[in-house]
Formats: sequence, structure tokens, C-alpha cells
Amino acid sequence: MFSVSKRSEVEPFHAMDVLAEATKRRAAGHPVISMAVGQPSHPAPQAALDAARAALAEGKIGYTDALGTARLKHALAWHYRDRHGLEIDPARIAITTGSSAGFNLVFLSLFDTGDAVAIARPGYPAYRNILGALGLKVIEVAVTAETHFTLTPESLEAAQRENGVKLKGVLLASPANPTGTVTGRAALKALADYCAAQSIAFISDEIYHGLTFAGEETSALELTDEAIVINSFSKYYCMTGWRIGWMVLPERLVRPIERVAQSLYISPPELSQIAATAALGAAAELDVYKASYAANRDFLLRRLPEIGLPVASPMDGAFYAYVDVTRFSNDSMAFAKRMLAEINVAATPGLDFDPLEGNRTMRMSYAGSQTEIVEAVERMALWLK
Repeated sequence: MFSVSKRSEVEPFHAMDVLAEATKRRAAGHPVISMAVGQPSHPAPQAALDAARAALAEGKIGYTDALGTARLKHALAWHYRDRHGLEIDPARIAITTGSSAGFNLVFLSLFDTGDAVAIARPGYPAYRNILGALGLKVIEVAVTAETHFTLTPESLEAAQRENGVKLKGVLLASPANPTGTVTGRAALKALADYCAAQSIAFISDEIYHGLTFAGEETSALELTDEAIVINSFSKYYCMTGWRIGWMVLPERLVRPIERVAQSLYISPPELSQIAATAALGAAAELDVYKASYAANRDFLLRRLPEIGLPVASPMDGAFYAYVDVTRFSNDSMAFAKRMLAEINVAATPGLDFDPLEGNRTMRMSYAGSQTEIVEAVERMALWLK
């Protein structure tokens, strides 16, 4: 497969760098359309906004317990009962300052310096960066059509042999960023069973739950009580800037994580917790938003291959198209910079997600409005000719 020597030494043009440059160009008067960041174009649910306004009017916003309010935990327990048929003890739920804080807390509580943790490649770059910053050994396991674009027990076995390590943790996202892969129930169970048999911590990133368009959306909690599940209000609930997420933990991890959370974060923001509690009852409104993403997805599935950008992985969930740009470039970073500079369309180079082969790919978010998505693709169509 195509690769570039010493590619990992190159400073990638990250999604947030693209966003910053796009913002700068927009402020200068350029008609920028951003498909770079997974930022829903819709506002937070009306119920969340109303609850936040009422709380602000009352004026009593302060610290909460380190792992969040009882009200939000109970609302989430009801969510799992209603959506997954599960009885989750609210005491196992930890509210976090976004899913990013959840990853920090779990990695710090589960692993020691030098422990090996497997993640998918391509995958969300923050996994790699946080694990590396904490002194953990990151084992990136290629996910391809042969593995149905997900981790498997066989691929994990091979990775351990090739790297000469014993895994201490496995992190899987379903739906996945950037590939859009939804790991089906049987495949997820095989992975959970393998981790249990090998005494490997299994971390399930479920922040794109609610945004599945094809396949089986299964929570790891349906398969095992030992999974550590991380979720967020950012994506399905359209609350990125509220920085609020949650985890469901095995009972034995609750107290250790609480102690770390007390030191690092004091507590999640109370205003965001109030809004999030209300957002859990807004499924009817949010499913209208989901339908708009589905329309964008259908358009891109048809139109992108027509303009020479075939989809490189399934678009089963989340709101990303991961496309092959090799017809036009073997340097997705340069391609992204040129596209933004010349036609004011921002997208993220694949090197952000895959340090080895991401020079061939690019991620495009379809979380924006349909008008913007159509306009962006038509600009690309003319440019690529």
C-alpha cells in the first residue's frame, strides 16, 4: 500500500488548524464553507435552552458532586432503560466535562506508564495524542475492508505479536470517526469476549450513538458490565460548546475515577448538566436533525464518486465521509490547504486520522446544512475538473 517515509515526523494539518484557518478567512470576507469539524449546524434542543435560561434567571449555579448531579445520572439511567432495555445503577454513571475528560480519567485510572493500548487506524487523533501524552504505548491497528473497518480479535492478536506487547486496553468507537463504521452486535460481542478472556480493559466510545443510518447500533453495556462506556452530548444532542459528557463504569472503577476527577476538574459545569438533563427528553426534535444528516449522507454517497472522490469506508453512522483523493493528490495535507485557499471549502486531511496512509484520504463532515453541503460539493466539482 502507498506510504510516505518518515510521515509521522511531519506536522499534520489538524482539523482544528483547518477550522482556525477557515475562521480567519471567513472573518476576512471569504465565503468559506467548513466540512472540517464535526460541529452540528443545529442548535441545542429547545428544552435544553429553556432549562438553561431558567437556571440562569434563578442565578444559583455552582459546584456539584465531582461525578455530577443525581438528577442527570437518574435521567441517563432512564435513557438506558428506554433505549437499550438495560437497568443501569445511577451510581455507575459519571458525568464529565465532555468526552475528552472521560478519556483522561479512564486512561489515568486504568493504566500505568508504558502500558500498551490498541486503537483503530484510521481513528480519532485525540486517542493517540492523549495516550501518548500520558506515557502509554499506542498500538494502532489497521482497519480495512478485510476486517469490516473495525477491530477484531484476530487483528488484535496479530498486533500484539508484531509489536511484542501484551495489551492492557482496547478502545473502539462505534459509530467511528472518521470511517463511519458501525460495529455490529456480533462483532462487538466477539471483541468484548476476547478482551474479557485476555484481561484487557475494553473501552467503548459511543459518542455518535443516535446517528446510525445502517447496521446495528449496540451499546457495549448490552454485552458486558465490564465495559467502560464513554458518551457525550456534543453530537446527537448538538451541544458541542456545552462541554458535557458521561461514562458508565464497572462498579469497582467508580471511586478511583471520582478521586481523580475531584483533583482535575472539581465538577462538571452545573449549567451544562441542567441543560443536558432536559436534552434527554428531546428525541423528537433531535430525530428531525438526524433526518437532515441522512439527506446529506445520501447526497454525498451519490455525488462524491461522480466528481472523482470515492468513499474509502462505510458511511453507516456519525456524520463523516472519508474519501480517497489519490486521483488528484498523494498529499492530502497540501490538497486540503489548496482547496481552502482556492475555493473556500474546508475539509480535514487524512493524516490527522492515519499517520501512515492518511496522505491518500480526506474527511468531510456532513453535519452542516444541506444548502452548504450541496454548494461545497459543486465548488469541488468545478475545481477538480
